Amino acid sequence: MKDQILIKATDMFLTLGFKSVTMDDIAAEMGISKKTIYQHYSNKDQLVKESTLHLFETISCGIDAICAIGNNPVEELFLIKDFVMKNLKNESASPIYQLQKYYPKIHKTLMMRQFDKMGDCVIVNLEKGIAQGLFRKEINTPLIARFYFAGMTSLKDTEIFNPEQFTSKEVQVSYLEYHLRGICTEKGIQKLEQLLK
Repeated sequence: MKDQILIKATDMFLTLGFKSVTMDDIAAEMGISKKTIYQHYSNKDQLVKESTLHLFETISCGIDAICAIGNNPVEELFLIKDFVMKNLKNESASPIYQLQKYYPKIHKTLMMRQFDKMGDCVIVNLEKGIAQGLFRKEINTPLIARFYFAGMTSLKDTEIFNPEQFTSKEVQVSYLEYHLRGICTEKGIQKLEQLLK
């Protein structure tokens, strides 16, 4: 039951937002009493925290599996983008923004975990791309990895990227293209052009 509550809550938080969803909403959606939820989660903060960690672990495992396939680094970034967007439900009302606003401590913990995970993944991706002649060999990999992470996290800011003006998918694809055009060799650009078609 604890896992079922966690899965349903995570799904609802991503669809409707961390602030918008109440414990009553989760209980009603599951057809259980609120008391049942409180037997497993002492309060909403605990449920939000465990939901974000559950989501982080799900996405981390998925990214590891994609990296293990051994695609070229340009394709790998597109596969990761698609996988993450699918797991974040192509969120347009940015639940991450609500998380940052109403649960700043949980958001900060999540950001630190994401940076550790993503920083390592991006550096490995960059080094692989350089070795395969797809990325320019003179790029400063730790710095580019930070640029990429900073950009990815700012895409969630709905004040800058208004979802009524830009779809989540459009923003993600454009950012990925922007990143790759800055670091690719001619050979890498050819791969990118194929993927964009």
